[in-house]
Amino acid sequence: MWGLMFVSDNRLDGHRAHLVCENLVPVLFATRQAARSFADEKFGYIRNRPDLRAEPHGWRIPRAVKVRVEASS
Repeated sequence: MWGLMFVSDNRLDGHRAHLVCENLVPVLFATRQAARSFADEKFGYIRNRPDLRAEPHGWRIPRAVKVRVEASS
């Protein structure tokens, strides 16, 4: 499975990273391309917003990362 890692770097909070979630559940994809397409569609506006990429936010467009899903009982 593939997920999206949202990253922000700023002086106040330092380096922060987390998986993108909707309704408190990580958004997962079967392919890397599907994850990248979702990131461009939902978070592509960050690319054109220098104010969000600079301090104090330091946002970056989420990147696709490989996620291992385990189920236990």
